[in-house]
Amino acid sequence: MNNLILLGSTGSIGSQVLEVIDFIDDNWNIEVLTANKSVDKITEQALKYKPGYVVMTDPKSAEQVRLNLQDQKIKVLSGTKELNEIVKLDNIDLVINGLVGAVGLIPTLNTLNKGVKLGLANKESLVIGGHLVQERLKEYNKGEDILLPIDSEHNAIFRLLKAHEKKELKNIILTASGGPFCHKSYHDLKKVSIKDALNHPNWEMGNKITIDSATMMNKGLEVIEAHWLFDIDYDKIDVVIHPQSIIHSMIELIDHSIYAEMSLPDMKMPIQYVLEYPRVKEGIGQKLNLIKQAKLEFFEPDYKKFECLQLAYQAGRKGGSFPVVLNAANEVAVAKFLEEKIEFLEIPKIIKKALNSHRHIKKPDIETIIEIDSWTREYVEEVV
Repeated sequence: MNNLILLGSTGSIGSQVLEVIDFIDDNWNIEVLTANKSVDKITEQALKYKPGYVVMTDPKSAEQVRLNLQDQKIKVLSGTKELNEIVKLDNIDLVINGLVGAVGLIPTLNTLNKGVKLGLANKESLVIGGHLVQERLKEYNKGEDILLPIDSEHNAIFRLLKAHEKKELKNIILTASGGPFCHKSYHDLKKVSIKDALNHPNWEMGNKITIDSATMMNKGLEVIEAHWLFDIDYDKIDVVIHPQSIIHSMIELIDHSIYAEMSLPDMKMPIQYVLEYPRVKEGIGQKLNLIKQAKLEFFEPDYKKFECLQLAYQAGRKGGSFPVVLNAANEVAVAKFLEEKIEFLEIPKIIKKALNSHRHIKKPDIETIIEIDSWTREYVEEVV
């Protein structure tokens, strides 16, 4: 049996991981499930998959889950510390980090420290701690792929680069749907409602990442993620708007040929790739019919309308602690928008204000990252 730890099992990624496991039926033993406050959903999952451990970061939710599972041989743990430590269990074959936000960084580092294979869907791990992740990978260095990206764009690039040497690569091209406001003007965005921003045309995701897609901060975070994942300069990472979300990303080689990875927009495909890696087996996803698809479009991003994308490039190029501030300020600003406390176009303004108020630290350690993250959140709360 292959032993799996699934961090964030009740979220969009975690739920789809379990769907894929049900489909492939490939001797996966789910040893750990984790969530924050989703008591009913994780109880249902635990009763079905019988993990050894359930971790709830919210203590009150953990108490309720303990009551729900009192007849089961399942240990229920609570708190962020337990979440960080649970990945250190022995005899684990794969950890999938489907957590949302900066909380995912320490579990990522602890997993890599153990030399355990990591399926990474938590982009913040690389955004705020990319240099630390890279250090862990260099220390491990056993000539095998230990970090497998789950984000559809990075999963696509990972696949495409398998056929080529690093010296052949000219550019990475990240595709972006443009979200619900792809064809809207900057003026139109002054009247955006929460419902409008959550109405993504192609993907079904959690609220936070859906708002990030609407502002294109999601793509900005992916630019920083790609920089660390593939060890490539920001000047060689391009973003193009591709409304159909059929091409998940591309690479351009030095001979100017472009290779693309194509499929219908479905996160279960990259999830299955990570679970089956390095094999490729019959897929759970739907077949892409190119004749019915007919049209593929590409546009240059409007950096005025999508200022968050520009801010992400700027923070990434400055490096050090700036991406930490970018990420934390965005998390709080998005939460405030969802609480109807700020307008949609105020999200980038608040992030920019936080970046401009920050004193740069070149190579922050984990304690400094946590301090900067905390300072940024308090600062944005005050600004709002």
